[in-house]
Amino acid sequence: MMEFPPHAKVIKKSDTKMTPDITILAIESSCDDTSAAVISNGYVLSNLIANQAVHKAFGGVVPELASRAHQANIVPVVDQALSAAGKRADEISAVAFTRGPGLLGSLLVGTSFAKGFALALNIPLIEVNHLQAHVMSHFAMEQGRDNRIPRFPFLCLLVSGGHTQLIVMHDHFTMELIGNTIDDAAGEAFDKCAKVMGLPYPGGPVIDRLAADGNSEAFRFAKPKIQGLNFSFSGLKTSFLYFLRDRVAEEPEFIAKNLNDLAASLQQTIIDVLIGKLLRASKETGITEIGIAGGVSANSGLRQAAVREAQKRSWNIYLPEFRYTTDNAAMIGITGYYKYLRKEFTDHSVTPMARIDF
Repeated sequence: MMEFPPHAKVIKKSDTKMTPDITILAIESSCDDTSAAVISNGYVLSNLIANQAVHKAFGGVVPELASRAHQANIVPVVDQALSAAGKRADEISAVAFTRGPGLLGSLLVGTSFAKGFALALNIPLIEVNHLQAHVMSHFAMEQGRDNRIPRFPFLCLLVSGGHTQLIVMHDHFTMELIGNTIDDAAGEAFDKCAKVMGLPYPGGPVIDRLAADGNSEAFRFAKPKIQGLNFSFSGLKTSFLYFLRDRVAEEPEFIAKNLNDLAASLQQTIIDVLIGKLLRASKETGITEIGIAGGVSANSGLRQAAVREAQKRSWNIYLPEFRYTTDNAAMIGITGYYKYLRKEFTDHSVTPMARIDF
């Protein structure tokens, strides 16, 4: 296990002063997972997620089915989150919810519930940017363990199914976007290439498991040459598709015979692109407080590569717990907690947004 430098900031429960409890109920419904969490004074007390297996049959998320499932799931998920946290509704200080980006119908369910809950209890409402929350997941703390918290400035690679970005955090709410994908995101490349191989949705975790038993040097795929700190993965998808088309034409069983090697080689290509840009960003900014966030941050190969680079380059590396990598309400709650401290509350006229920047 990696030993972190002694100057890495560590927060312990005993380090905090006694203050009145600030307890946030958080709602996340941006895509196909319905999640609720309870955060008290910056500590995660509960984080419940209801998944929607119905989408697997379609090879991707069906928006209408997602919004209907959110309607069925949100009340029991919130009830279980409160119960697991040992909190009553009248002990909640504010409600934080995902305003966007995401699927509009899904966001509408979470937004409407949050408004109703806040109105019923006459407590503040806090809107949260889903992308900002992924980055802020590094600041979620848990009771009973040491909590490593990044220092500012903090460089974060946000990598998911819909976004691949490099972000400099100057403080909790000042985020500078220094790199972005110009077409497809890394997570999308994983999923679409997995579909070409006949793997189930979501394909990223399946590729990760298969890659563990494969040779990452077995095949070579095109790496996009994009100037600066931006990303592109559409060319890789095309390269992978044509490669398989030609090989399968020669040998119909090619995919089945080489599945592990294909997964490992594809995964390594994507990791090389991501780590290469992260290295460049660290050099250009001089920042050595480095983190990875988003659904793809759960990828074992990416995590291992990040740790190796941290050891070589004396980075303080921050990798979120696996439960905070995918869409979850804890990251919404911790963002809401810091907004509560700044009294950044939202009017009830707020509406969800499918597209939203930082």
